[in-house]
Amino acid sequence: MSSWYESHIDRQIREAQEAGQFDDLPGAGKPLPDRGELYDEDWWIRDLARRQGLPGGVPPTLRLRREVEDLPSLLPTLRTEERVRAVVADLNTRIEQARRGLLEGPATILPALDAEAVVRDWRTGR
Repeated sequence: MSSWYESHIDRQIREAQEAGQFDDLPGAGKPLPDRGELYDEDWWIRDLARRQGLPGGVPPTLRLRREVEDLPSLLPTLRTEERVRAVVADLNTRIEQARRGLLEGPATILPALDAEAVVRDWRTGR
């Protein structure tokens, strides 16, 4: 003997369907967005920028966070120690601006980069 149980949520969904509340929703009958495209780990940032109508896409503080994350992969492309130090100095300047709220976008608590440690990493990678 089997009994059928309808939860409170199931009942609400069924009643909404019967009342036609799911009819004519935006996007009905259309494929899901980004279907079949490569996965982008920053999809939420782009979606936030689009929804907020931010000019230029990603806010500067979020771009800065990404640049800091990508620094290790950038190091092998830098040819001189002076260039490495210039990149770190630029990042540190913008990190300080972001921490003071002078850059547009969500607040950031990025620590300043240790130029000597970055130069050591650069030398090791050569």
